[in-house]
Amino acid sequence: MPTNTRSDLAFRLATDQDWPDIHRIFDSVTATSDTYPYPPSLTETEARSIWMNPSHTTYVAAFGDDVVGTAYIKANMLGLGDHVANAGWMVDPSRHGEGIGRPFAEYIIDQARKQEYRAMQFNAVVATNGSAIKLWESLGFEIVGTVPDAFRHSTNGLTAIHIMYREL
Repeated sequence: MPTNTRSDLAFRLATDQDWPDIHRIFDSVTATSDTYPYPPSLTETEARSIWMNPSHTTYVAAFGDDVVGTAYIKANMLGLGDHVANAGWMVDPSRHGEGIGRPFAEYIIDQARKQEYRAMQFNAVVATNGSAIKLWESLGFEIVGTVPDAFRHSTNGLTAIHIMYREL
């Protein structure tokens, strides 16, 4: 079960009304070109079709009405691989260090279990994203593969990505 240590932090399904806040977070995270492969030049419509896709279950983390994070869960593959979840994750960069990431991650993992996924896999954790790797490893994920030079990092150039996996 999730261990939300902040009593004022709540998690819920995203609504259409949350999109402006989600988009603000999406733009802030992708603008740095150091953790997600989405180009910063995406239009709002393109970003929405990625993050609020009907094949996903999209969530937000919020302090009251203030959306501070967003995540989605989807099947990692179609058909015979649809028992493994995949997730996208973003916390408002201006809110890092406020105790949002871990409880939100625990919540999303729990939601994946409730959706009857048997495992979760991240396909492209940028190798220089040490805080994400540390968080996922502390939550039981393992690096099961590394793809050299698979990400064009904004400052480090070609950078490896990790495939991370855990059973649920």
